[in-house]
Amino acid sequence: METVLENALPFETRGSVEISVAKPKWLRVKLPIGKKYTELRGLVDKYSLNTICTSGSCPNMGECWGEGTATFMILGNICTRSCGFCGVKTGRPETVDWDEPEKVARSIKIMNIKHAVITSVDRDDLKDGGSIIWIETIKAIRRMNPNTTLETLIPDFQGLERNIDRIVEANPEVVSHNVETVRRLTREVRIQAKYDRSLEVLKYLKDKGINRTKSGIMLGLGETEEEVYQTMKDLREANVDIVTIGQYLQPSKKHLPVKEFITPEKFAIYEQFGLELGFRHVESGPLVRSSYKAQKHIL
Repeated sequence: METVLENALPFETRGSVEISVAKPKWLRVKLPIGKKYTELRGLVDKYSLNTICTSGSCPNMGECWGEGTATFMILGNICTRSCGFCGVKTGRPETVDWDEPEKVARSIKIMNIKHAVITSVDRDDLKDGGSIIWIETIKAIRRMNPNTTLETLIPDFQGLERNIDRIVEANPEVVSHNVETVRRLTREVRIQAKYDRSLEVLKYLKDKGINRTKSGIMLGLGETEEEVYQTMKDLREANVDIVTIGQYLQPSKKHLPVKEFITPEKFAIYEQFGLELGFRHVESGPLVRSSYKAQKHIL
């Protein structure tokens, strides 16, 4: 049985009328099934656990949960930035919940997660950018789940080294920061972010001793093939080890439109190019998201 992705709502405008664009067949996914998925789904519902997997209607949820991987978002669900691609609410965030590290760690224990991916909204309203909660969350997870490995998908912390250093000191198995798109489109897609600043953060992480760094980009926003190749080259020059490449899907009519659906064949070409560049892992496909096959990236 298959279903169309819930968060895929591409539109185009003809005259003054907005019409939906038919999604290609490769953007249809099977409904998640399996014993492990069913168990985790039940625990999430029973304990009202917060995962990006469920809130973001991720197409890979069944596969990831079946392999013992889940993604959690910290620091609330309101972001201080207003990126044109992102479905997370923008506005004035709520007060920091200092009990959150323990809550996340407990959720991971209840779900018996083998590999956890932690991400967050941007908190430019905080002097530390939220980095203290980040470090407390990592500590709590390790204390309560000593056998669980970690990937931290961090914001850029405005490039402030004192905040990035807290992540470095915690030394997760993988540290990820997404450039999201090519240089030319960054100002439109990410607005407050800077392409070169993201590259600098990734290089800084590697230079400070992080074993595995990772980044991701979305396609279908109007980038050219040459720009995709150049972005991958830029990431390798920043010594990034792992890259994920997936199809952008419009969260709502208010977000940036999908300009193009990239074919699976083209994603395969990008994967091969990335491997030839020297990335340790390249995940490239229409349904690939930042944490797709994340448990394999620690190997």
